[in-house]
Amino acid sequence: MHNRRAFTLIELLVVVSIIALLISVLLPSLSKARKQAKSLLCQTHLRELSHGWHMYADENNDTAVPGRMAKLSGGTSNPANWYDVGNGLKYRPRWVATMGKQVGVYAFNMPSTTDDRQNYDSKVYHCTEVPKWTDERNYAYGYNHQFLGNARRTNGEFHNFPVNRTRIRNFASTVLGGDCMGTAAGFAKRDRQPYQNDVNGDAQLGNHGWTLDPPRLTETSDRGSGDAGSPRTGVDPRHSGKANVVFCDGHIESQRPESLGYRLDENGKFFDLDYDPMNPPTNRWFSGTGADLDPPDLPTA
Repeated sequence: MHNRRAFTLIELLVVVSIIALLISVLLPSLSKARKQAKSLLCQTHLRELSHGWHMYADENNDTAVPGRMAKLSGGTSNPANWYDVGNGLKYRPRWVATMGKQVGVYAFNMPSTTDDRQNYDSKVYHCTEVPKWTDERNYAYGYNHQFLGNARRTNGEFHNFPVNRTRIRNFASTVLGGDCMGTAAGFAKRDRQPYQNDVNGDAQLGNHGWTLDPPRLTETSDRGSGDAGSPRTGVDPRHSGKANVVFCDGHIESQRPESLGYRLDENGKFFDLDYDPMNPPTNRWFSGTGADLDPPDLPTA
Protein backbone atom coordinates (compact mmCIF):
# COMPACT_ATOMS: atom_id res chain seq x y z
CA MET A 1 0.00 0.00 0.00
CA HIS A 2 1.48 3.35 -1.11
CA ASN A 3 1.32 6.41 1.07
CA ARG A 4 -0.24 9.44 -0.67
CA ARG A 5 1.55 12.64 0.11
CA ALA A 6 -0.77 15.67 0.36
CA PHE A 7 0.20 19.24 -0.47
CA THR A 8 1.48 21.15 2.48
CA LEU A 9 -0.02 24.54 3.22
CA ILE A 10 3.20 26.20 2.10
CA GLU A 11 3.14 24.37 -1.25
CA LEU A 12 -0.51 25.24 -1.77
CA LEU A 13 0.15 28.90 -1.07
CA VAL A 14 3.06 28.86 -3.53
CA VAL A 15 0.82 27.42 -6.26
CA VAL A 16 -1.90 29.98 -5.54
CA SER A 17 0.69 32.77 -5.63
CA ILE A 18 2.02 31.58 -8.98
CA ILE A 19 -1.49 31.44 -10.43
CA ALA A 20 -2.26 34.92 -9.10
CA LEU A 21 0.99 36.21 -10.60
CA LEU A 22 0.17 34.70 -13.99
CA ILE A 23 -3.31 36.24 -13.90
CA SER A 24 -1.88 39.66 -13.01
CA VAL A 25 0.50 39.38 -15.97
CA LEU A 26 -2.17 38.20 -18.41
CA LEU A 27 -5.03 40.54 -17.45
CA PRO A 28 -3.50 43.73 -18.93
CA SER A 29 -2.77 41.85 -22.15
CA LEU A 30 -6.31 40.50 -22.28
CA SER A 31 -7.72 43.95 -21.55
CA LYS A 32 -5.60 45.47 -24.30
CA ALA A 33 -6.65 42.75 -26.74
CA ARG A 34 -10.30 43.36 -25.85
CA LYS A 35 -9.95 47.10 -26.48
CA GLN A 36 -8.18 46.45 -29.79
CA ALA A 37 -10.97 44.11 -30.85
CA LYS A 38 -13.59 46.74 -30.02
CA SER A 39 -11.65 49.37 -31.96
CA LEU A 40 -11.38 47.06 -34.98
CA LEU A 41 -15.13 46.43 -34.90
CA CYS A 42 -15.74 50.18 -34.78
CA GLN A 43 -13.45 50.59 -37.80
CA THR A 44 -15.35 47.88 -39.65
CA HIS A 45 -18.61 49.74 -39.07
CA LEU A 46 -17.17 53.02 -40.33
CA ARG A 47 -15.64 51.36 -43.38
CA GLU A 48 -18.87 49.61 -44.31
CA LEU A 49 -20.93 52.80 -44.11
CA SER A 50 -18.30 54.92 -45.89
CA HIS A 51 -18.73 53.00 -49.15
CA GLY A 52 -22.08 54.76 -49.45
CA TRP A 53 -20.34 58.13 -49.81
CA HIS A 54 -19.09 57.37 -53.31
CA MET A 55 -22.26 55.48 -54.24
CA TYR A 56 -24.36 58.52 -53.32
CA ALA A 57 -22.16 60.79 -55.44
CA ASP A 58 -22.41 58.36 -58.37
CA GLU A 59 -26.21 58.64 -58.25
CA ASN A 60 -26.42 62.40 -57.61
CA ASN A 61 -24.41 64.17 -60.31
CA ASP A 62 -21.15 63.74 -58.38
CA THR A 63 -22.51 65.64 -55.35
CA ALA A 64 -21.08 64.58 -51.99
CA VAL A 65 -23.42 63.57 -49.19
CA PRO A 66 -24.53 66.61 -47.16
CA GLY A 67 -24.05 66.43 -43.42
CA ARG A 68 -27.80 66.73 -43.16
CA MET A 69 -30.46 67.35 -45.75
CA ALA A 70 -31.42 71.02 -46.00
CA LYS A 71 -34.39 72.31 -44.02
CA LEU A 72 -37.18 73.60 -46.23
CA SER A 73 -40.20 75.56 -45.08
CA GLY A 74 -42.98 73.62 -43.40
CA GLY A 75 -40.74 71.36 -41.36
CA THR A 76 -42.03 67.83 -40.84
CA SER A 77 -45.30 68.65 -42.58
CA ASN A 78 -43.56 69.34 -45.90
CA PRO A 79 -42.97 66.12 -47.88
CA ALA A 80 -40.03 67.86 -49.58
CA ASN A 81 -38.20 67.37 -46.26
CA TRP A 82 -38.74 63.60 -46.38
CA TYR A 83 -36.03 61.39 -47.90
CA ASP A 84 -35.82 57.71 -48.69
CA VAL A 85 -33.40 55.93 -46.36
CA GLY A 86 -33.85 52.51 -47.91
CA ASN A 87 -36.73 51.08 -45.89
CA GLY A 88 -38.96 54.13 -45.71
CA LEU A 89 -39.07 57.91 -45.61
CA LYS A 90 -37.20 59.90 -43.01
CA TYR A 91 -37.34 63.58 -42.03
CA ARG A 92 -34.04 65.24 -42.98
CA PRO A 93 -31.70 62.32 -42.37
CA ARG A 94 -28.09 62.83 -41.33
CA TRP A 95 -25.12 61.69 -43.38
CA VAL A 96 -24.74 58.15 -42.01
CA ALA A 97 -28.36 57.21 -42.66
CA THR A 98 -28.04 58.54 -46.22
CA MET A 99 -24.86 56.51 -46.82
CA GLY A 100 -26.34 53.48 -45.11
CA LYS A 101 -29.16 53.38 -47.63
CA GLN A 102 -26.61 53.09 -50.41
CA VAL A 103 -24.94 50.02 -48.90
CA GLY A 104 -28.18 48.38 -47.76
CA VAL A 105 -27.58 48.89 -44.03
CA TYR A 106 -30.67 50.72 -42.84
CA ALA A 107 -30.35 53.05 -39.87
CA PHE A 108 -33.86 52.73 -38.46
CA ASN A 109 -36.26 49.84 -38.06
CA MET A 110 -39.11 52.28 -38.69
CA PRO A 111 -37.88 55.61 -40.10
CA SER A 112 -40.10 58.54 -39.18
CA THR A 113 -41.11 61.67 -41.07
CA THR A 114 -42.01 63.46 -37.83
CA ASP A 115 -39.22 62.49 -35.42
CA ASP A 116 -36.08 64.66 -35.47
CA ARG A 117 -34.25 62.67 -32.78
CA GLN A 118 -34.63 59.00 -33.59
CA ASN A 119 -32.17 56.44 -32.28
CA TYR A 120 -30.13 54.44 -34.77
CA ASP A 121 -31.28 50.84 -34.49
CA SER A 122 -28.70 49.01 -36.59
CA LYS A 123 -25.63 47.90 -34.62
CA VAL A 124 -23.47 48.98 -37.56
CA TYR A 125 -24.23 52.57 -36.52
CA HIS A 126 -23.09 52.02 -32.92
CA CYS A 127 -19.55 52.69 -31.72
CA THR A 128 -18.30 49.81 -29.59
CA GLU A 129 -16.81 52.14 -26.96
CA VAL A 130 -19.97 54.23 -26.56
CA PRO A 131 -22.81 51.89 -27.60
CA LYS A 132 -25.46 54.10 -25.97
CA TRP A 133 -24.67 57.07 -28.21
CA THR A 134 -27.48 56.29 -30.63
CA ASP A 135 -29.42 59.59 -30.86
CA GLU A 136 -29.14 60.70 -34.48
CA ARG A 137 -28.23 64.22 -33.35
CA ASN A 138 -26.11 63.41 -30.29
CA TYR A 139 -24.20 60.79 -32.17
CA ALA A 140 -20.92 58.89 -31.94
CA TYR A 141 -19.63 59.60 -35.47
CA GLY A 142 -19.23 63.07 -36.95
CA TYR A 143 -18.98 64.15 -40.58
CA ASN A 144 -16.46 66.55 -42.11
CA HIS A 145 -19.44 68.55 -43.30
CA GLN A 146 -17.81 71.96 -43.38
CA PHE A 147 -15.62 70.91 -46.30
CA LEU A 148 -17.64 68.03 -47.79
CA GLY A 149 -21.21 69.30 -47.63
CA ASN A 150 -22.79 71.73 -45.18
CA ALA A 151 -26.45 72.22 -46.12
CA ARG A 152 -27.23 74.57 -43.25
CA ARG A 153 -28.54 77.93 -44.40
CA THR A 154 -27.88 81.52 -43.38
CA ASN A 155 -29.75 84.37 -45.05
CA GLY A 156 -31.26 81.82 -47.42
CA GLU A 157 -27.88 80.57 -48.68
CA PHE A 158 -26.17 77.24 -48.09
CA HIS A 159 -23.05 77.31 -45.95
CA ASN A 160 -21.22 74.98 -48.34
CA PHE A 161 -23.48 72.91 -50.56
CA PRO A 162 -23.52 71.28 -53.01
CA VAL A 163 -19.91 70.10 -52.99
CA ASN A 164 -18.75 68.33 -56.12
CA ARG A 165 -16.69 65.21 -55.47
CA THR A 166 -14.12 66.34 -58.04
CA ARG A 167 -13.12 69.14 -55.64
CA ILE A 168 -11.44 66.48 -53.49
CA ARG A 169 -7.93 66.19 -54.89
CA ASN A 170 -6.76 63.30 -52.75
CA PHE A 171 -9.33 60.95 -51.28
CA ALA A 172 -6.71 59.09 -49.23
CA SER A 173 -5.68 62.21 -47.28
CA THR A 174 -9.14 63.71 -46.70
CA VAL A 175 -11.08 62.84 -43.56
CA LEU A 176 -14.66 61.81 -44.30
CA GLY A 177 -15.73 61.36 -40.67
CA GLY A 178 -14.98 59.59 -37.45
CA ASP A 179 -15.28 59.36 -33.67
CA CYS A 180 -16.65 62.68 -32.41
CA MET A 181 -17.36 63.99 -28.90
CA GLY A 182 -19.59 66.83 -30.11
CA THR A 183 -19.57 70.29 -28.57
CA ALA A 184 -18.04 68.88 -25.36
CA ALA A 185 -14.72 69.33 -27.20
CA GLY A 186 -15.02 73.04 -26.42
CA PHE A 187 -14.81 72.33 -22.68
CA ALA A 188 -12.05 71.17 -20.36
CA LYS A 189 -12.21 67.47 -19.49
CA ARG A 190 -13.30 68.21 -15.92
CA ASP A 191 -16.25 70.28 -17.15
CA ARG A 192 -17.64 67.76 -19.62
CA GLN A 193 -20.88 66.06 -18.66
CA PRO A 194 -21.98 62.48 -19.33
CA TYR A 195 -23.84 61.59 -22.50
CA GLN A 196 -27.62 61.74 -22.34
CA ASN A 197 -29.93 60.66 -25.11
CA ASP A 198 -32.40 63.26 -26.42
CA VAL A 199 -30.95 66.00 -24.21
CA ASN A 200 -29.54 69.38 -25.17
CA GLY A 201 -26.44 70.69 -23.42
CA ASP A 202 -23.23 72.02 -24.94
CA ALA A 203 -20.99 70.41 -22.30
CA GLN A 204 -22.57 66.98 -22.64
CA LEU A 205 -20.53 64.38 -24.45
CA GLY A 206 -21.99 63.63 -27.86
CA ASN A 207 -24.01 66.86 -28.14
CA HIS A 208 -24.38 67.48 -31.90
CA GLY A 209 -21.81 64.75 -32.41
CA TRP A 210 -23.00 64.17 -35.98
CA THR A 211 -20.92 67.22 -36.96
CA LEU A 212 -17.13 67.10 -36.92
CA ASP A 213 -15.52 70.52 -37.09
CA PRO A 214 -12.07 70.75 -38.68
CA PRO A 215 -9.14 71.57 -36.38
CA ARG A 216 -8.77 75.23 -37.34
CA LEU A 217 -11.83 77.47 -37.29
CA THR A 218 -12.20 81.18 -38.02
CA GLU A 219 -14.35 83.98 -36.67
CA THR A 220 -16.49 83.79 -39.81
CA SER A 221 -16.83 80.01 -40.07
CA ASP A 222 -19.53 77.64 -38.89
CA ARG A 223 -18.99 75.68 -35.67
CA GLY A 224 -20.68 73.10 -33.50
CA SER A 225 -24.46 73.15 -33.53
CA GLY A 226 -24.56 76.09 -35.92
CA ASP A 227 -26.27 78.26 -33.30
CA ALA A 228 -24.79 81.58 -32.21
CA GLY A 229 -22.23 81.04 -29.47
CA SER A 230 -21.98 77.29 -29.97
CA PRO A 231 -18.73 75.64 -28.87
CA ARG A 232 -16.76 73.74 -31.48
CA THR A 233 -16.84 69.96 -31.97
CA GLY A 234 -13.80 67.69 -32.27
CA VAL A 235 -12.66 64.11 -32.55
CA ASP A 236 -13.05 61.80 -29.57
CA PRO A 237 -9.92 59.75 -28.71
CA ARG A 238 -12.10 57.10 -27.09
CA HIS A 239 -10.09 54.12 -28.34
CA SER A 240 -7.09 54.01 -26.01
CA GLY A 241 -6.30 57.68 -26.59
CA LYS A 242 -6.95 57.60 -30.32
CA ALA A 243 -9.89 58.36 -32.58
CA ASN A 244 -10.97 56.15 -35.46
CA VAL A 245 -11.39 58.18 -38.65
CA VAL A 246 -12.39 57.08 -42.12
CA PHE A 247 -10.97 58.81 -45.19
CA CYS A 248 -12.72 59.47 -48.48
CA ASP A 249 -11.02 56.49 -50.13
CA GLY A 250 -12.52 54.20 -47.46
CA HIS A 251 -9.37 53.42 -45.48
CA ILE A 252 -9.41 53.74 -41.68
CA GLU A 253 -6.82 55.14 -39.33
CA SER A 254 -6.66 55.34 -35.55
CA GLN A 255 -5.01 58.64 -34.68
CA ARG A 256 -4.37 60.98 -31.78
CA PRO A 257 -6.20 64.32 -32.18
CA GLU A 258 -2.88 66.15 -32.61
CA SER A 259 -1.93 63.91 -35.54
CA LEU A 260 -5.12 65.00 -37.29
CA GLY A 261 -4.26 68.67 -36.83
CA TYR A 262 -6.12 69.49 -33.60
CA ARG A 263 -4.51 71.30 -30.70
CA LEU A 264 -5.56 70.90 -27.06
CA ASP A 265 -4.71 72.98 -24.00
CA GLU A 266 -3.40 71.56 -20.73
CA ASN A 267 -6.97 70.90 -19.54
CA GLY A 268 -7.93 68.87 -22.62
CA LYS A 269 -10.02 71.61 -24.23
CA PHE A 270 -9.78 71.77 -28.01
CA PHE A 271 -8.47 75.14 -29.11
CA ASP A 272 -10.87 77.27 -31.15
CA LEU A 273 -9.49 80.70 -32.01
CA ASP A 274 -7.12 81.19 -29.07
CA TYR A 275 -4.38 78.78 -30.12
CA ASP A 276 -0.61 79.14 -29.94
CA PRO A 277 0.50 80.75 -33.23
CA MET A 278 3.79 78.85 -32.92
CA ASN A 279 1.91 75.54 -32.99
CA PRO A 280 -1.37 76.24 -34.78
CA PRO A 281 -4.01 73.66 -35.69
CA THR A 282 -4.11 72.66 -39.35
CA ASN A 283 -6.91 71.66 -41.72
CA ARG A 284 -4.68 69.80 -44.17
CA TRP A 285 -6.41 66.48 -43.43
CA PHE A 286 -9.88 68.01 -43.82
CA SER A 287 -9.73 70.53 -46.67
CA GLY A 288 -9.68 67.99 -49.50
CA THR A 289 -6.62 69.58 -51.07
CA GLY A 290 -3.87 68.71 -48.61
CA ALA A 291 -3.47 72.42 -47.83
CA ASP A 292 -4.36 74.21 -44.60
CA LEU A 293 -7.39 76.03 -45.97
CA ASP A 294 -9.87 78.08 -43.95
CA PRO A 295 -13.26 76.45 -43.53
CA PRO A 296 -15.93 78.16 -45.66
CA ASP A 297 -17.25 81.47 -44.37
CA LEU A 298 -20.85 81.80 -43.31
CA PRO A 299 -22.98 83.55 -45.92
CA THR A 300 -23.51 87.26 -45.30
CA ALA A 301 -26.54 89.41 -45.99
